[in-house]
Amino acid sequence: MRSASGAKPSRGGTDPAHAPMLATMDLIGQRWILRVLWELEPGRLGFLELRRRMGNCSSSMLSTRLQHLQSAGVIIKNPDKTYELTPAGQELTQALQPLWDWSERWTPALPD
Repeated sequence: MRSASGAKPSRGGTDPAHAPMLATMDLIGQRWILRVLWELEPGRLGFLELRRRMGNCSSSMLSTRLQHLQSAGVIIKNPDKTYELTPAGQELTQALQPLWDWSERWTPALPD
């Protein structure tokens, strides 16, 4: 992977230049975060509908993950109590599209 400057970054552990990428990996690496993004990508949803779509994610865990995503500026909670992606969240889901494409191609080959 290359940085915005086109240079391939080193993987130095505590280099401050890597802080944004590490923070992003920490956010999206949390259980249920990618699923929330997946469910909100088509459009806004209320908490109950989102919870229904999330399967076995508890209400308290979903609330926690929604708070993390709001704090990160990735989603917003609207006055009508629905959640939706912010422009940053939309850009993040676009950035994740190759991962979703890869999963459709290769998931059948992955072990259970």
